[in-house]
Amino acid sequence: MSLLQRDREIIVQNEFVDHFDFAEIEEFVKGASKDLFISHKFKQSKGQTLVQPRGGFPTYDKMFTLYEEFKGVDVDVLPLTIDSHTRLNDYNSAGKMLRLSEENETDMLNGYPLVNHGYRSTRKMITNFNTPVSLRHGTPDARLLIDMAIASGIFEIEGGPITYLLPYSKNFPLDKAFLYWKHVEKVCAKYSELNEPINRESFGPLTATLVPPAITIVIQIAEMMLSLEEGVKSFSVSFSQTGSLNQDVVTAKVLRKMAKKYAQKIDCGDAAINLVYHQWMGAFPRNKHFSDSLINTSTMIAAMVGADKIITKTRAEAFGIPTKEDNAQAVASVKYTLNMLKGIPAIVDEEEEENLSNQVDEIFEAIFNDNADTLWRKIFNSIKNGIIDVPYSPHIINNNEAITVRDANSNIRFYERGKVPISDKSLAYERSKLNLSGNNDSIVNQIIKDIGVML
Repeated sequence: MSLLQRDREIIVQNEFVDHFDFAEIEEFVKGASKDLFISHKFKQSKGQTLVQPRGGFPTYDKMFTLYEEFKGVDVDVLPLTIDSHTRLNDYNSAGKMLRLSEENETDMLNGYPLVNHGYRSTRKMITNFNTPVSLRHGTPDARLLIDMAIASGIFEIEGGPITYLLPYSKNFPLDKAFLYWKHVEKVCAKYSELNEPINRESFGPLTATLVPPAITIVIQIAEMMLSLEEGVKSFSVSFSQTGSLNQDVVTAKVLRKMAKKYAQKIDCGDAAINLVYHQWMGAFPRNKHFSDSLINTSTMIAAMVGADKIITKTRAEAFGIPTKEDNAQAVASVKYTLNMLKGIPAIVDEEEEENLSNQVDEIFEAIFNDNADTLWRKIFNSIKNGIIDVPYSPHIINNNEAITVRDANSNIRFYERGKVPISDKSLAYERSKLNLSGNNDSIVNQIIKDIGVML
């Protein structure tokens, strides 16, 4: 028995997990419909932007009904959003809240408790709809969850040790997260040998608060490289709407180019790399007409950048958890808009592309120059030392020294770089686009205004 399999045998020995039949699961994956694999759908739908909503309910019946609603508007990718107790590996609380949800017909969880439902019943639902499902969860230690997901027929796994830790967690040890996600990558690579590849997807929005594109791109590529070096062959890099159409177009172009460059740098140039675009992840306007405009604008940008997938929002975002009808309406609207935008021309801004490309290379040069013996340790040290710095991250290891604001055209710019090793030339370019007095009160007021840019 391999070391990986021994670890997996131990992890599934959990009081909340029914007997885990690895041999049966392997046969299931081997014979699974190719229509369940988003990696296959990406290949079949080249040049088309797939549409994926968010969504997750605690009970099986409500989740099934949500999928029916989505299929009624011809959704391309179904979501499975996991509840917050499961994200923290608290399956006891998740189970209690699931029982209350079922008994009282009231949602006591903010997602689907996959571990408590078990893979056997969940598989029946997923194979019934025969559509790719994306696991959305936010879990630092997802080792059990990922085995449960793949056993259920979920062949796209979102997340990573950086993107699912720095935005959400304060104290979870980052080095542990790297090792736990190394396990996840190995499991995904192992199952990828049996049928179509399991697709891994990084979470690009991060804190969704004034994150400079260079930091987003570096983290996306860092998680991509950690995944590819373990044998994963299908990976999706992503980012969310920044608030500037031009910056989104530039970010998409540089992210695609740099992802390919750094995949080749670690001899993984044969991997399929996809681009995913998240609609606005910040605070939504309470005016639903403005929300519609925001959603339509992001749909247009997704078409302009040729995104392989767009992850949708709804006009109800400012008011609470969207209903299944809200989500379905958003999917239908986005698909309608995308259909009208076929052949839309791209914007080219060579100066901005050069500046952003330089910043990404400057940061990666510092990461690779770290004297650690493995890639994950180099990246870990770079976060600890502030080379990678995510604005407004709650995690204790994040430096939070880089300061960003918007320029007159809503582009997110470095005002202070902290320890992020962009060159003096790159910083000078960023600051040349700003018109700030340098007064601390003025900068703080500008940041507050910039955070609520869409309100």
